[in-house]
Amino acid sequence: MSVRRLAAVQPDSFAFKPETLEKANWWIAKYPENRRQSAVIPILWLIQKQEGWVSEPAIAVVAEMLGMARIRVYEVATFYTMFMLEPVGSAALIQVCGTTPCQLRGSEALMKVCKDKIGPKDKLSADGKFYWQEVECLGACTNAPMAQINDYFYEDLTPDNLAQIIDDFAAGKTPKTGPYNGRFTSEPLGGATTLKDPSLYDGSAARPLKIPNAPEAEVKA
Repeated sequence: MSVRRLAAVQPDSFAFKPETLEKANWWIAKYPENRRQSAVIPILWLIQKQEGWVSEPAIAVVAEMLGMARIRVYEVATFYTMFMLEPVGSAALIQVCGTTPCQLRGSEALMKVCKDKIGPKDKLSADGKFYWQEVECLGACTNAPMAQINDYFYEDLTPDNLAQIIDDFAAGKTPKTGPYNGRFTSEPLGGATTLKDPSLYDGSAARPLKIPNAPEAEVKA
């Protein structure tokens, strides 16, 4: 297994934006004072959402905030692949699933599109807008091949529509998420064949239930 390391080039400092710090303190408050280190993962995630990646100065700030040794925060940041340890694209971070169902459905062709339009994987593009990776299963096998772009799934992809998605991100647009072959979520092509009664999932058939210890409140199960 390869060792994940922080990028060689690091910013001089890190500072929370007020709204990020408010959320970080909310997470810390969920734990007893002597267990505040339990907030390390959500706080690192908040930092990544603010900055796009987790830097060494950010790790130092988190360590001081939570009363942890820096190496302990570093261990968390380098263990979980969801944390990016170097700058990623300002427009899109593209993570193409390369596991068996997607591979059988054409993920290698999607990766070729990324390489041709963006450059080598695991490298920031020359214009700083894109960064792409091959990743393990993302759990949307029914909709293979697929990719996670930033926070959302793009499914049932072809080389042509992935190329268009990349062009749209480059132009500052926000391409639609979800399947790209006309289906709704994970339904069969042509539409659902079972469980078609809307009352099965829209809540209309549920009976009212009282929430325990809240006698005035009623919700539908």
